[in-house]
Amino acid sequence: MAAITEHDVLSALKSCYDPEIPVNIVDLGLIYKVNFAPASAEPQNINSENSKQDVTVEMTLTAQGCPEHVNISAQVKSRVEQLPGVGNCTVNVVWAPPWTPERLSPEARKQLGIE
Repeated sequence: MAAITEHDVLSALKSCYDPEIPVNIVDLGLIYKVNFAPASAEPQNINSENSKQDVTVEMTLTAQGCPEHVNISAQVKSRVEQLPGVGNCTVNVVWAPPWTPERLSPEARKQLGIE
């Protein structure tokens, strides 16, 4: 099994949505960073192709008072941990830099009728 990549994680997260906005969290620009580390629960074997990786996702929300922050974070954790090769996923919600509409992908802008 090949090591999981940022592309794999972002593709999986395109199935996660803020329930108030009909655009996935990746195209909304809410995902800031994806980090990988050897899974802490497994013995380390650097030659093993089957080693799992722990994933940390740094993300934000469209507003600090977002009532769905717990549900969205849980969606992200659950979805990433379903990927083959992932041990644990930690989700860190950060507020810097703050989210702005400039972070919307072209697909999200089209979906929302912006521009």
